[in-house]
Amino acid sequence: MSRIGRLPVPVPSGVEVTLDGQNVQVKGPKGTLYHTVATPITVARADNGEIEVSRPDDERVSRSLHGLTRTLVANMVAGVTAGYEKKLEIRGVGYRVVAKGPAQLEFALGYSHPVHVTAPEGITFNVEAPTRFSVIGIDKQQVGEVAANIRKLRKPEPYKGKGVRYVGEHVRMKAGKAGK
Repeated sequence: MSRIGRLPVPVPSGVEVTLDGQNVQVKGPKGTLYHTVATPITVARADNGEIEVSRPDDERVSRSLHGLTRTLVANMVAGVTAGYEKKLEIRGVGYRVVAKGPAQLEFALGYSHPVHVTAPEGITFNVEAPTRFSVIGIDKQQVGEVAANIRKLRKPEPYKGKGVRYVGEHVRMKAGKAGK
């Protein structure tokens, strides 16, 4: 049995979970999230109000979806209560970020033009300093994807480390050319 899949998902107060067949809706103080569960997996409410995810058999597909489904439901519950945040930083001379509203950023990343990024619905940006900002939202997958797309604008290069990186990310540096 899956060690992750068999764990019940606790539902804190203020969170409402609606189960309709294969559809799961989680509504909380920060918003509402929806998910459609893959066919062999079933989601049910336990006696104590927790959510339990179960599988009908030990087929390979069922086993692989069991823990995944439980984690996705748990991430939805955590997202509508606390939300998710990815912090990024910019390194490089002249590299900076400017907020053009809660859902728009303007980057100066060494290109001949400024790069504009608009947040999809449900995502907001917070600029703490000209070189530090964060991506905030309730959907963990969407927050990670937006942060990864911003990082792709100018990945950290291995010689000087210039570019957009996650806070705390370690970039392996190369030695460069040998001196004379």
